[in-house]
Order: sequence, then structure tokens, then C-alpha cells
Amino acid sequence: MKCREGCGACCIAPSISSPIPGMPDGKPAGVRCVQLSAANLCSIFGLPVRPKVCGQFDADIEVCGISNADAMRLLTWMEAVTA
Repeated sequence: MKCREGCGACCIAPSISSPIPGMPDGKPAGVRCVQLSAANLCSIFGLPVRPKVCGQFDADIEVCGISNADAMRLLTWMEAVTA
């Protein structure tokens, strides 16, 4: 599946331990990435400074569900059970 443009759940729900420009210590779960625009688009998408883990994320129905709300719920749950 392709990412739903403007979703941003993968930039909010999970923790990211690698440095992100503007967030040198990564980001905690549930915190909006500073690189996520007001339109919920990654401002460093495709740039070499984007964390590798972000580039490796693949949207999938099992992870993202059928809506942005599903994606937030599923990714938040996955973060909680793997923390």
C-alpha cells in the first residue's frame, strides 16, 4: 500500500532512537517529530539526514489500517507492546 498523504502517524506514534535534525536525541513515542509539517508531511523526506529507520518504514494495511485514525491506534499499540 502507499502512504496516505497527510497521515503522519508514523512520525508521531512510535519512538525513534536515532538523531533527527532538530531532535538530536531522537523522539519519544507520542511526540510529534519536529520535521513533520503542519500538513503532516516529512520536511526531510528523501534527504540523507532523514533517519534510516524512517526510510525503512513501509506502509502496510496491518500497520496503517484503513484510515489515519487506524494508523495512530495501531502504531501506538505496537509501540506500547514492544517498549
